[in-house]
Amino acid sequence: MVMTSLAWNLKAWAALSLPETGRWAEKHRAEKRWLLGIEFKTFINALVAIPCHIVKQARRIVYRVLAYNPHQTILFRLLEALRC
Repeated sequence: MVMTSLAWNLKAWAALSLPETGRWAEKHRAEKRWLLGIEFKTFINALVAIPCHIVKQARRIVYRVLAYNPHQTILFRLLEALRC
């Protein structure tokens, strides 16, 4: 029960952390609403279970995304928001 609650909170926290500003604010708001409303299994398949190749190069780690996912833009915006 506790693990399910933590996982659900992780999904909600990720959705609420997405920025809604800029030129595409309405589209970003719709993506945020979509992310808040999806099931956790869909969240895992859309944003967590993305195949990537991890390469260590010259004191840095590079993540190469190996497959296209229509929700990758949401993931990249979330990563950029968390980086600040």
